[in-house]
Amino acid sequence: MNTQVFEQALQNLQLEHHQVFKHETERATFDLKTYLSERKNQVEAALKQSITVVYPEKIYEAMSYSLLAGGKRLRPILCLASCELSGGIVEMAMPTACALEMIHTMSLIHDDLPAMDNDDYRRGRLTNHKVYGEDIAILAGDGLLAYAFGFVVSKTKEVSDTNLLQVVSKLSYAVAATGLVGGQVLDLEFEGKQNIDIETLNFIHAHKTGALLEASVVCGAILAGANDEVLQRLSRYARNIGLAFQIIDDVLDVTATSEELGKTAGKDEKAQKATYPSLWGIEESKRQARRLVDEANVELIPFQDKAIPLMAIAEYITNRTH
Repeated sequence: MNTQVFEQALQNLQLEHHQVFKHETERATFDLKTYLSERKNQVEAALKQSITVVYPEKIYEAMSYSLLAGGKRLRPILCLASCELSGGIVEMAMPTACALEMIHTMSLIHDDLPAMDNDDYRRGRLTNHKVYGEDIAILAGDGLLAYAFGFVVSKTKEVSDTNLLQVVSKLSYAVAATGLVGGQVLDLEFEGKQNIDIETLNFIHAHKTGALLEASVVCGAILAGANDEVLQRLSRYARNIGLAFQIIDDVLDVTATSEELGKTAGKDEKAQKATYPSLWGIEESKRQARRLVDEANVELIPFQDKAIPLMAIAEYITNRTH
């Protein structure tokens, strides 16, 4: 290698290291707590305006009771962050963000029912069926699910019909037997059984938990008109953080208190559910979650600084305490 070529190669290497250092420095100084708080406040404000209590009041009150009960609002925030990464704006994605929370809330209402996971508390308050009865709780979940799709279609602005149709299709796939419902069925079938393997457990949670998380990330990008390469990267990112999220959920069910979780701690063990800690132990479960988050963030490297919020959220998933 002659001197000129060598010097050019050295300059390129130094520039690359400078860019990596700059990116890591900005990521380290990113205030995730403030970001999550601001985005959560935006989502809360939109959710409060999303449902008007009319006749028959009881069903709208039951829907609002669970929808406005707080929570991390992680799925809506992922949708907003993904839309912005892909060149969109918050207003473009907010109706879909709200719809994601409606669908997620439906799943929580139904999951807490005696025929499912049978829990008395959710997000630090009595579950829907404990306040309104099982019949109204079932209908409140149904109402939120149906309302979500209409809300996306009627409230989304400045998005092409083609992209909007893709979002509706993605949401439907994530919640149907192809996603959340299918995962829940297997979760119930394997309750109390000791012969579950890691592949089956991964399948359950990739569908029961991961499918809606993936839809949250991918739908935000679809709304902004992202191309297939971007969608594929974001999909792989989301699948990894979805499994990491569930692994940490399983760990917290063992290690956290009911007050910290806002729901009954230790119920997985009482129900004899197969969990990641039951197969791997606590420390190995944490290590696997860490690996998944690292693999998720690798997918975001090409987006550079625009990916900092999504990278930080991935880190938050493994470090959270509730």
